[in-house]
Amino acid sequence: MLNTHISRYVALHRSLGRKYDEQDRLLRLYAAYAGHFGDQHTQVQRIYDWCHTASSQYVAQTRFDTVRNFSLFAHAEEPAHEVPPAGVFGRGKRPRPTPYIIEPEQIRAIMAAALDLPPKGTISPHTYHCLFGLLAATGLRISEALALQCDDLGEDGLIIRNGKFGKQRLVVLQASTRQALEAYLATRARLGATGNDLFVTIRGRAPHKVRAHIVFVRLARQLGYRGPTGTSGMRMHDLRHTFAVRSLESCPPDREAVAHHMAGLSAYLGHASVTNTYWYLEATPVLLRDIAVASEHLYLGDAA
Repeated sequence: MLNTHISRYVALHRSLGRKYDEQDRLLRLYAAYAGHFGDQHTQVQRIYDWCHTASSQYVAQTRFDTVRNFSLFAHAEEPAHEVPPAGVFGRGKRPRPTPYIIEPEQIRAIMAAALDLPPKGTISPHTYHCLFGLLAATGLRISEALALQCDDLGEDGLIIRNGKFGKQRLVVLQASTRQALEAYLATRARLGATGNDLFVTIRGRAPHKVRAHIVFVRLARQLGYRGPTGTSGMRMHDLRHTFAVRSLESCPPDREAVAHHMAGLSAYLGHASVTNTYWYLEATPVLLRDIAVASEHLYLGDAA
């Protein structure tokens, strides 16, 4: 019964252009937990109990908010579904982590370390090596990279069919990036790896994004780029931040060039608005130098 309601609820959100994959996953976990007790409807105490099994306060809050929103939907159709009060497990969004701008030599070291991952002699180490390299070279979202199919690599670049909000776009590739992808496909063929996904593990399908995050963080810790468990530091998503910042660093430091560059960068990254792209920019010595020069020109009366 709960799974039937969840299917309709998820389908409604997806019809509005949302992926809703993580919410679907959490709701199925809740349904399995509640189903163990024979529940046919949402129950407040059962929701509390399930959230209390979470690994952290943030996870508990995410679970609670997800199930509460579903409960509101189900209760509107059938009052037997109970709806818990808002904010029981906290309010507000998780603080935005401070981006870590990764140096080129650090990216190369992580990619090299990926080739030593187990199991040796299989496609998996090559997959993580090429995956991290592609994220660094293009700024793709991890979900976009893992959704790529083999035939998405065309003459003009990569076709992103599963972008945010269901948007599609073409990502043009540097010659070196294309060569690296073609070398990876040749390695796939040599090792007999199968599957339609572009990036595959020994199971013949793309790794889950959580697994990719775990592998990246482990390599970063192994190389001394991140502290022990429980400390913040370099994340896989920082490859996207780094791409945006390095891209802007390469732009001529004049107002018109920067405006055109930001518009192009926003489209390349798949953002709905250029204002979203601004969140990816962080102060670096190169950018601060350009800002200082422009400020000096402005102070002296020159064109900024």
